[in-house]
Amino acid sequence: MALVLALVALASALTAMRFAIHGREIKVPDMQGKSPAEARQMAEANGLGLKVEREYYSSKVSEGRVLSQVPAAGTVVRRGWEVRLALSLGPQRVDIPVIVGQSERAAAIRIAQRGLNLGSTARMEVSGVDPGQVVAQNPPANATNVSAPKISLLVAEPPSRPAFVTPSLIGQTLETSTATLEGAGFVVGKVTTVEAPPAPASENGSPPAETGSANPPPTASPPGIAPASTPSPQAIVVSQNPKPGEKILAGSAVNLVVR
Repeated sequence: MALVLALVALASALTAMRFAIHGREIKVPDMQGKSPAEARQMAEANGLGLKVEREYYSSKVSEGRVLSQVPAAGTVVRRGWEVRLALSLGPQRVDIPVIVGQSERAAAIRIAQRGLNLGSTARMEVSGVDPGQVVAQNPPANATNVSAPKISLLVAEPPSRPAFVTPSLIGQTLETSTATLEGAGFVVGKVTTVEAPPAPASENGSPPAETGSANPPPTASPPGIAPASTPSPQAIVVSQNPKPGEKILAGSAVNLVVR
């Protein structure tokens, strides 16, 4: 008897839960052909939210009326669900202008002057076309039966410079490094000269003999100040920036430190 009573209680709880869940569900009403105000009243009466998302041309649905809805009419949803609407703009009355061949800015201005919207803008390299020029449009000029009042563009972009791996110049002379960089499509940037490290002392501990040169070795210039003299073509590269192996664009400058 206790088991029977427990089963009856469980069945009653499940039934009550089912009614509670289904009591919060509602079928989406059919809003197509209604005005936005009528659609909002229907949504509020059924505990649903409402949002107008898009507008499309239509020769079958009057201007300002609901053209389509998501979810569709009859769909079972929970109360509080948002129904998204698309409204009709009526038949297409605006001619699609010629945009191809204009600059991107001029195209945007002309689209706005016609009362249309600028859709998506894609970009790609197009040989023989100036960067920033419109090379294609959708819908095409003078198109009829257009679905939405917007024009998407394809715009030419500047050709991208190829990237190459920076060669290792450390240990080469400045003259050889310059030829290597130019041959690889780079240029020599700032060249900084640093002092050579002091020569080691002789075996008896006395300083090395003088070379007879009256001029001290060149020193590095402070940042932003040009060296006092042009580095020798035979100066040795001790470091470089970017470092060897880094990828940089063709035509980029490589800065060198020589000794």
